[in-house]
Amino acid sequence: MLELQVDRERCIGAGMCALTAPAVFDQDPDDGRVLPVHSPAAQDESAVREAALLCPSGAITFRD
Repeated sequence: MLELQVDRERCIGAGMCALTAPAVFDQDPDDGRVLPVHSPAAQDESAVREAALLCPSGAITFRD
């Protein structure tokens, strides 16, 4: 299982995470920054990895 870390201060609100892994990420309606919805389930791991790679600000990191 992945250990997910999100740095909301670093997030620029691009929304790639919410588009790539909507079961795990959402965006704050007030500022557009990333909101982790829940810890990633096994079936979400590849989408979370892709979201971390696509994040333009590098706000999403994970550890196996």
